[in-house]
Amino acid sequence: MSKIKGVSLFANVGIAEALFKDIGVDIKLANEIDEKRAQFYQEVYPDTEMVCGDITDDDLRNQIIEKAKKYGCNFVIATPPCQGMSVAGNRYEFDERNQLIYYAIDVIKKLKPDYVFLENVPRQLQTKIIADGVKIPIPDYIKKELSSEYNFNKETLVRAMDHGVPQMRERNIFLLVKKDKNITWEFPAKKPIITLQEAIGSLPSLDPLLREGLDFTLEKFPDYEKKLKAAKKVSKWHYPPLHSWKQVEWMLHTPSGTTAFNNKVYYPQKENGVRIVGHHNHYRRMAWIKPSRTITQNNGVISSLCCVHPGRPYKKNGETLYSDPRVLTIYELLIVSSLPLDWNIPAWANESFIRKVIGEGIPSNLAKEIMLELLKKI
Repeated sequence: MSKIKGVSLFANVGIAEALFKDIGVDIKLANEIDEKRAQFYQEVYPDTEMVCGDITDDDLRNQIIEKAKKYGCNFVIATPPCQGMSVAGNRYEFDERNQLIYYAIDVIKKLKPDYVFLENVPRQLQTKIIADGVKIPIPDYIKKELSSEYNFNKETLVRAMDHGVPQMRERNIFLLVKKDKNITWEFPAKKPIITLQEAIGSLPSLDPLLREGLDFTLEKFPDYEKKLKAAKKVSKWHYPPLHSWKQVEWMLHTPSGTTAFNNKVYYPQKENGVRIVGHHNHYRRMAWIKPSRTITQNNGVISSLCCVHPGRPYKKNGETLYSDPRVLTIYELLIVSSLPLDWNIPAWANESFIRKVIGEGIPSNLAKEIMLELLKKI
């Protein structure tokens, strides 16, 4: 019998809980507003009841609470959308998405679970919401509402790369335990960092598929099909991303760990040759000697924040170029997000959708390690 039976709020497609079953954490109920994500979740986790709908609706929220009680849920994991406060977002003050924490707190207060896992971006610590007509920082609001019944962890900032995940992603996580349990729940001890060389360095190299067509791709990358064949032997998810030639050419001349903005000739530019102005982490290759940078929902676009494969130098016609001028494949994303490599991704899910939901998820092994720390205390 599971020691922990849980309900997952703002469940996305269940990335946080992908490894929970391995350790005996049984998510009985989940809620997600987006129909496609809810369907994805249900197909991956057929034993979990998915309630698809808006948690801000009082009737639906009460339905979730009643179902959770019937299942005997003693654990809540809540990961409200972070785009309203993410560094990668626009961060409008009092973004309505930031207010969603209110509804998670309402579920917790009415369900009264023994354990709570509240996750968001680090900026949550400085973000304010409006509660009862008053502006209040989210952490202060959470503690005001729950500290009478729950003990909180002392340190709330945690990096995925310190817990067996080859990704730098930093999160703010509140770990709550009911005071009558007399249990202290803190983050586990740090583990050695896993670099991209260790994580994906042995995978077959891949050339990108160019938007200009297969013939043009083969003209620029004569070994394209040979590499593709080798990659398919590893996984159906290790296939070439689609990119435009101009961006690929810039990255061909960009060494590992650097940005194409540093290139003297092949730098990001407009059609008229005028240099594009951008953030120093755009058009940037990751570094082999470090973990992956934080995977964002826009991870399929070369120009996004540091999402290009590290690549390796090679010579062509006396010129030094760099292989893999592309973003990470979905298979590589599974690895750097510590998702199971045989994760049952539904056949109907397209690449853009898969990339987006992975970019919004908590790395699975981070969540697993934190839950294992709790299980050791129970």
